[in-house]
Amino acid sequence: MRECPFVTVDVFTEHRFRGNPLAVVLDGSGLTAEEMQRIAAEFGYSETTFLLPADDIGNTARVRIFTPTTEVPFAGHPNVGTAFVVGRLARIFGQSVGEALRFEEKAGLVTVTLRRSGDTVRGATIRAPQPLSLGAQVPVPLLARAASLSPRDVVADHHVPLFASVGLKFIVAELSDLDALGSAKPNVETLEEMSATFAAEESDCPLFLYTRLGGGHIRARMFAPLDNVPEDPATGSASAALGALLTSLEPAPHGHFSYLVEQGVEMGRASHIHVAVEKRDGHVHTVDISGDCVEVMRGTISL
Repeated sequence: MRECPFVTVDVFTEHRFRGNPLAVVLDGSGLTAEEMQRIAAEFGYSETTFLLPADDIGNTARVRIFTPTTEVPFAGHPNVGTAFVVGRLARIFGQSVGEALRFEEKAGLVTVTLRRSGDTVRGATIRAPQPLSLGAQVPVPLLARAASLSPRDVVADHHVPLFASVGLKFIVAELSDLDALGSAKPNVETLEEMSATFAAEESDCPLFLYTRLGGGHIRARMFAPLDNVPEDPATGSASAALGALLTSLEPAPHGHFSYLVEQGVEMGRASHIHVAVEKRDGHVHTVDISGDCVEVMRGTISL
């Protein structure tokens, strides 16, 4: 019988049993992709990560990320949580871990900086691996139907609902207020229809819905039922895409913009995601996502 050690953490929170849970398998080098997928399904979290030796010895590790149903090229809270675990354990694969970590992922190289309180690692900041890319626009009536809302609940003054990504695609849409956001629920039949309609996007049409609370403060919810994630309490990759999108719409050609994305409130798992975006010459230059974490469990998986 083989055994694989793992750690679980709650990400984008300072409190256990809030934020977004993540399982980190500390050594996935002896696992097949099929075994990784089965382990991720067994945990049932929105994502599970697997640490493997880096292909380039100058990088910290290779990281594979699985939802309960599929492997994804990049995600926010798995990177923050995985970096937290690596930082806390101090030594993975027999090498020292410094402040700056580099993870090899399917979306590219992800740079991570540990966040500390004194000598204690409390979280991490990651940089999105890809520039902002915008895809197809989604008609407001279709988006409203997918979210079980009225078209009047969807705001299209700043941008229409559309696919956006800095490494992983989401349909991003602004809603009118907290009541509309709280009333949203995914319509699986419509999402399946949308997945076929927008087949060129190669996406299961996860919905990232948000409303503005003033300044850079945002409340959001994310639904991905076609990926077996009915609702996600914290989605760093979607928050990064949103921050990049909003910054791209700012009239100033240069500057630093920051956003606080509050998510998971309706689930009783409040999360706080900090997004910092730099704009240069009219284009989004970098997108950073930061958050705190707390360890919850340690154990072994028997295979």
